[in-house]
Amino acid sequence: MITIGAASHHYMRDTIVVTGGAGFIGSNFILQLMKADTAFVVNLDKLTYAGNLASLAEIAGHPKYHFVRGDIADRNLVSHLLRKHQPRAIVHFAAESHVDRSIHAPGDFIQTNIVGTFALLEEARSYWRELTDGDRSRFRFLHVSTDEVYGSLGPDDPPFTEATSYAPNSPYAASKASSDHLVRAYFHTYGLPAITTNCSNNYGRFQFPEKLIPLMILNALAGKALPVYGDGCNVRDWLYVEDHCEAVAAVLARGRVGETYNIGGRNEKPNLEIVETICDLVDEMVPSSAGRRRLITFVKDRPGHDRRYAMNTNKIKVELGWAPRETFETGIRKTTQWYLDNAAWVRDVTSGAYRQWIETHYSV
Repeated sequence: MITIGAASHHYMRDTIVVTGGAGFIGSNFILQLMKADTAFVVNLDKLTYAGNLASLAEIAGHPKYHFVRGDIADRNLVSHLLRKHQPRAIVHFAAESHVDRSIHAPGDFIQTNIVGTFALLEEARSYWRELTDGDRSRFRFLHVSTDEVYGSLGPDDPPFTEATSYAPNSPYAASKASSDHLVRAYFHTYGLPAITTNCSNNYGRFQFPEKLIPLMILNALAGKALPVYGDGCNVRDWLYVEDHCEAVAAVLARGRVGETYNIGGRNEKPNLEIVETICDLVDEMVPSSAGRRRLITFVKDRPGHDRRYAMNTNKIKVELGWAPRETFETGIRKTTQWYLDNAAWVRDVTSGAYRQWIETHYSV
């Protein structure tokens, strides 16, 4: 039985609770926070297939870092954590995020992204209401979401803005759209000081290797087929993960409550160009007698595959002064080199279950 201290003892510490902090973006965000050394960080993560504590090995014993294994939908646990650690902010990364998995098993996405976010909002609201007036005004609930909630663009359509109507096309996108609407409602109905960010496709270190870029790097290295959906002309805006984390930190520090901020890398690229770039980089870093582009294999397109995403990031640039530091060329080079240099991390995450999923899913 967990006993909670009386509300009258509340005072807010310089603590940030990060949900999903063992995942790809969450782990990069925590490492940036720890480097800045501005706050005590509590990492709440369920450690599903995509959560990996090896990504946070360098700070595992740090006195200002605390890991808790648990589910955001476990309201007793969340309630206890908030009252014990007295955070000034919750940064909510925890989500099921792989579109292909959402097509095969949508139930997990409904549970984590909608029910889990609802549970977290309810407990955050309860905790926030007990704070002193000053602490209440300083508190933030930052919800990290995706550009996929906006649907698909035609080749000549202007990029998504924060005012673009929602039109999600996959179970994943629909579940994230639902969570965005809940966050908005908690701001408008209850006054919870919430902010939402919607980002484009991230890439960088610690990304689970079922996603396009790490999968292609590792398959190219191993001389395996490089499966490209459809005609390879689906366009995405690519955002280097460390740029994304800096943007989230800027929104947390200076963003206006109740607002949404689009975060993008200003790098619209068709998937085929991404894969060809990776082939050429791996050829340069690990020369092979035959070029890796020969491994590119076109496979049947996935159902409901959105054609193009693009992000207008004027708002965050004008209001908060944020712009990405990395170009795609610099970011993809750093990322490819990281996967080549970190074979132990890769071996750790590519377990039997993961390989089986890839084999079932990407049958050519």
